[in-house]
Amino acid sequence: MMRILTSMAVLLLLSSSAQAAFNHKEVLQGPFANGPEVTTQCLTCHKEHAEDFMKSSHWTWELEQELPGRTVKRGKKNSINNFCVSISGNEPRCTSCHAGYGWKDSNFDFNDMTKVDCLVCHDTTGTYMKDPAGAGEVFGKVDIARVAQNVGAPVRDNCGSCHFYGGGGDAVKHGDLDSSMSYPDRDTDVHMDTDGNDFQCQDCHVTEKHQISGNAMGVSPGGETKIGCVNCHDGAPHQNKKLNTHTATVACQTCHIPSFAKVEPTKMHWDWEAAGQDLEDTIDENGKHTFNKKKGSFIWQKDVPPQYAWFNGSADAYMAGDKIDPTKTVKLAYPLGDINDPKAKIYPFKVHTGKQIYDSELNILLTPKTYGEGGYWDKFDWDLAAKLGMEANPTMVEKGLKYSGKHGFVATEMWWRINHMVTPKDKALQCNDCHNKGQRLDWKALGYDGDPMKNRKGVKHATAE
Repeated sequence: MMRILTSMAVLLLLSSSAQAAFNHKEVLQGPFANGPEVTTQCLTCHKEHAEDFMKSSHWTWELEQELPGRTVKRGKKNSINNFCVSISGNEPRCTSCHAGYGWKDSNFDFNDMTKVDCLVCHDTTGTYMKDPAGAGEVFGKVDIARVAQNVGAPVRDNCGSCHFYGGGGDAVKHGDLDSSMSYPDRDTDVHMDTDGNDFQCQDCHVTEKHQISGNAMGVSPGGETKIGCVNCHDGAPHQNKKLNTHTATVACQTCHIPSFAKVEPTKMHWDWEAAGQDLEDTIDENGKHTFNKKKGSFIWQKDVPPQYAWFNGSADAYMAGDKIDPTKTVKLAYPLGDINDPKAKIYPFKVHTGKQIYDSELNILLTPKTYGEGGYWDKFDWDLAAKLGMEANPTMVEKGLKYSGKHGFVATEMWWRINHMVTPKDKALQCNDCHNKGQRLDWKALGYDGDPMKNRKGVKHATAE
């Protein structure tokens, strides 16, 4: 009996090894004219994987989620941000980061399995590239057959090909995700350090049946597949008991990510109202545009201390068609929680501010067409761009909202959680960074009467115990 079990174990081991080292050159010979031809071949063995993937938000670009007082379907497909604003009418440009082929407008068929892009996540050659304005199609010079024959498990570069360049360029959107995270050193990120832990994205963003855990608050404020430090670390990890009392109300990231945009500067402000002026482009000391006629003016910063706020795991967001008060800053996505919320902790955030177009009669944010024929970058006409963008936006059409013909520009802000670029523990924040004369935290903005180490009045959290 033992001999039989041993033989079976050897067979299973050989089978597993064979699968791990499967030579795709034997079955994917090409030539391939385009991405869907590769996918058609992939489906002969991996149809169930494609079916799983098509249920994910990486394919649908939306999730059903709970926001305060309402259930919404929200994602990249229909959210409004203060970077490029909206994908509606701009699909060929924006969907170059979709894990699919041919999303040119709102008529894209999400049920067509051959449109799934397997290669963008599974390329191991480092040569795969999508056309920057080609609706997700493969860039013309890519040797598709070579890429297909060398597929494998994703690495940081695969995920980073989109997530490092969100918002139209390197380090634009997130602040803690940029090209420096492909091969970071220990000081940039202690988890992904190529000479140390060398974590790949899926080491934390555990994936099952192509459902990737973790949600970006900007597009999925009500997302429920959250991940956190305690997935791997003890909830009271410090030898110092005083430090461990902080974990009840202070997120690990707050002390262990003292700054973001450590290597590449990140965009902190985007003013669309400044666009269209016949001025020369201007560049800052890091080589980043501070003015561009097409897009307006920008502020970039490097090695940025986060802003801090209470966060209870839930967030709220502006949805297309919501009314605004143009005399106030419009919050596009922001954390929920306060000092009296037992579920809330103090977390670090990048807060991206901007000025963007709104309908001054309807008092709603507009979704202008910027790219392509008739778009703002083509005609420099905000009225035309607003009209075309609203007509191309399925949500606005469904709600019966059309551009009134009157527009203005309103201040907006968007909160992005900081989770990456974890510093080595010897470079984490120290007590005096926040307490005594430390200026790191704005205690009154967080709901305290002052530094809780000195002023216990109103203190309700364990951090002051």
